[in-house]
Amino acid sequence: MFGGRRDWRRPFRALIAGGGTGDAAIMLAQQLKDEGCPAELVHLDLSEAAQAIARARAAARGLDIRFVRGALDELDRMGLGAFDYVDCCGVLHHLADPDAGLAQLAAALAPEGGIGAMVYAPYGRTGVYPAQALLRKLTAGAAPAEKERIARAAVAALPSTNWLIRNEHVSDHRSGDAGLYDLLLNPRDRPFTVGEVASLVAHAGLRLTGLIEPLRYRPESYIADPDLLARLAPLSDFERAGFAELWAGNMRRHVFYAVRADNAADLPARPDSPDLVPAPCGIEPASLARGIAQGQALKAAFDGISIRIAVPPATAPIAALIDGRRSLEEIRLALGSPGRPAPDWLEFLSLFEPLYRALNGLNLLFLRSRRD
Repeated sequence: MFGGRRDWRRPFRALIAGGGTGDAAIMLAQQLKDEGCPAELVHLDLSEAAQAIARARAAARGLDIRFVRGALDELDRMGLGAFDYVDCCGVLHHLADPDAGLAQLAAALAPEGGIGAMVYAPYGRTGVYPAQALLRKLTAGAAPAEKERIARAAVAALPSTNWLIRNEHVSDHRSGDAGLYDLLLNPRDRPFTVGEVASLVAHAGLRLTGLIEPLRYRPESYIADPDLLARLAPLSDFERAGFAELWAGNMRRHVFYAVRADNAADLPARPDSPDLVPAPCGIEPASLARGIAQGQALKAAFDGISIRIAVPPATAPIAALIDGRRSLEEIRLALGSPGRPAPDWLEFLSLFEPLYRALNGLNLLFLRSRRD
């Protein structure tokens, strides 16, 4: 949303819309505190019980978070001001009018602000929606505790042919009362395909800038046949993402990022500027470089699909130099040695880009501006 170029010494305002027991608010507040960013976080939720837990978590860490009780669709009447970032995880798909809800969040954005959101997806949740329909019939008029008892008895009696039973990647109903109630007894649950996410975002006056993890939304992650891939070449990135959703068939949610439609910044960040710093996340570059030099492919597993990503062995020296401090230009120059000049910028990019595309596709490598 910021192209890696935001100065985190500047004040930052974030809204956690439907923050629940505080997972996103606590994580973001701690990261901003560690960064030394002068930040204001607003946790918005309807539930007093959920906010009590979030308050306790914030107090335990010494984090300063403002708690506001209220509904997302009443945001325009709360006078909370403009936000640089809005986080909305698992809320929009439960609203009576998701378009209106996202539009309210979009209206609360500062000019260069952005939104990160998660909504349910249909294909990976195959079996969930028929099960919800049958339980609505079985539990009509029952109190919540009785609904839960009926639901457990019904799920235990389902035949092996039922799609909820056959879908081994959906297990929330086995994790406890909250998981069962949220998955199968929620009164409103509307999933979105990639195309529907794009429409939702556009209707709110926003521009979609990314889907997480990027690699899951690339057809080439699943398809090796060059003829099939050539047939997809004319499609836009988001049309290709929609195809990947159809092909994989296992996506249970979509995490997406968006900015205001009038934000003309080139997003997301691209490795096209010498001053950008590649920042690793969850990897040890020296170990990664050894594996790449030995011809090892990167591996990932997504809900039953194993993916291998080939990375050119020639990129190993670059991987070894990534430390979160060196800029791309400094890494390029460090590749030189006595008697062997450093590669020119275009040659360096031809090596770095496939490495970045693979690692960024797995959320393992990002780009940011230098911290002075």
